[in-house]
Formats: sequence, C-alpha cells, structure tokens
Amino acid sequence: SDTHDRLDRIEKAVSIFNKKGIDLLLHAGDFVSPFAVKRFNDLQTKLIGVYGNNDGDKLLLSKVAAGLGFEIYRSPYEFRIGNRKGVLMHEPLFLSSLRDYDLLVYGHTHNLDIRGGVPLVINPGDASGWLARATFVILDIDSMQTEIFNL
Repeated sequence: SDTHDRLDRIEKAVSIFNKKGIDLLLHAGDFVSPFAVKRFNDLQTKLIGVYGNNDGDKLLLSKVAAGLGFEIYRSPYEFRIGNRKGVLMHEPLFLSSLRDYDLLVYGHTHNLDIRGGVPLVINPGDASGWLARATFVILDIDSMQTEIFNL
C-alpha cells in the first residue's frame, strides 16, 4: 500500500515478493503515477489493487496495469482467495460493519495495523516510507498468519 512513486522501494519489495514466492499481491492504493506501476513489471505473480486518493490518472494507471497482466479497481473491491472472502480498500471506511468477511485490507493512513480475529484486519503500512518506516505484510492465507517486512 501507499507506494507513492518510491521506485526504489517498489523494486526492493518486488524482489522480496519474488524470493518469498507469493501467490498474489494485494495493493491497497496510492501507486500515484503510471510509471510507478511499471516498476512492478518483474513481479512473478498477479497484482490486484485499488485506487487511492493520490492516484490521479486512473485511466492510464489501468492501461499500464492491464498491459502487465495486473488489475486495479475502484475501492472497495471484494475478492476471494480459495475459501477466504475479503475486501480490499484504500480508506478504512466501514471496517466495523464488514463482519461477513475473513480479511479486510486497507491503506491510506500509512500506519501498520494488524488486528487478529474474524475478520483479520491488515493495513500493511507505508511502503514508501514517507510518513513512517517503510513496511509491507505477507499473509499466509491458509493459517491467516502475518509476517511484517521492513523496506
């Protein structure tokens, strides 16, 4: 989430994602510029994201993402991973009312936030490092266990 055009951080994160062999990358918004999406081109898995409040040219962001085989949606976006149902959003709207899901992923605040239970709530933090330490989270969808990474 919240990569905010930090190309060096995007490249470092992609390298870690590839080494870890993740099956899916969820991005909770604020790529910011289409050229930033291009830095995910070495990602060896699918990316699903939502637009954030700082994502300006949504049409071009979508075109660039689609050219890489990625998908970016309006927030909130409902998804399924195996038997898990989740919502991906940028701003943490209505978190307390979304109880029929296994997983809620949000961004926007730039603050790492993991709340156990059902649903599991994750804000992976600020991958750009602009407002806080640069972090992301990897989730094992079967065990619902999280691992925090610093960039």
